[in-house]
Amino acid sequence: MRLLRTLFLVLLALVLVTVALANRDPVVLRLLPEGMGAYIGLTGALEVPLFVALFGGIVAGLMIGFFWEWLREQKHRAAAAQARREAEALSREVGRIKPKAATDEVLELLEPPRKAG
Repeated sequence: MRLLRTLFLVLLALVLVTVALANRDPVVLRLLPEGMGAYIGLTGALEVPLFVALFGGIVAGLMIGFFWEWLREQKHRAAAAQARREAEALSREVGRIKPKAATDEVLELLEPPRKAG
């Protein structure tokens, strides 16, 4: 399994390097379209290789997806925390009740006699 994972990562690296080498041409990234940017006064632009824009988009998409899932799973984390608090409360209650049960006279009568020695 480790060999298979390593082989997959090597192939993925080769594909990414190949894509990067094939897309080295510079592209201009703008925050707003040219007309709108000139009207508002935000004409900032950034010139980067195309593969940087591609990989940046992929990373941004992954981060947005991870954040979205983290928000979506909040109810499951809250339910697990509530169950953990309830389990701890029940455990404390059992620990508090158990010493009383050990000194119960009826239970002592029902237990078989212990052998000395």
